[in-house]
Amino acid sequence: MAGCMTAEMQIDDPRNHSAETVLALQDILSNGATLIPDSKRRGFYEVHSDALVYYIHVSPASGNILLLATWPNQSENSNGNIQA
Repeated sequence: MAGCMTAEMQIDDPRNHSAETVLALQDILSNGATLIPDSKRRGFYEVHSDALVYYIHVSPASGNILLLATWPNQSENSNGNIQA
């Protein structure tokens, strides 16, 4: 599902991620990120960036976004090398 969020989007962050993380998510969503639905939970999505995967919930009533978790994006392009 392609997303096109407006500049007025509300991102709630109950887990207190860094301001940089929240702003990066807002930027990604504003630029038409693809929302990957969670097949087990209605209204929950993954949003992938080059560095992170964001796990969000989009409220069906208000459209507000709840940032629940992030983790490193280990895409197929990652070569798995560890830098010292």
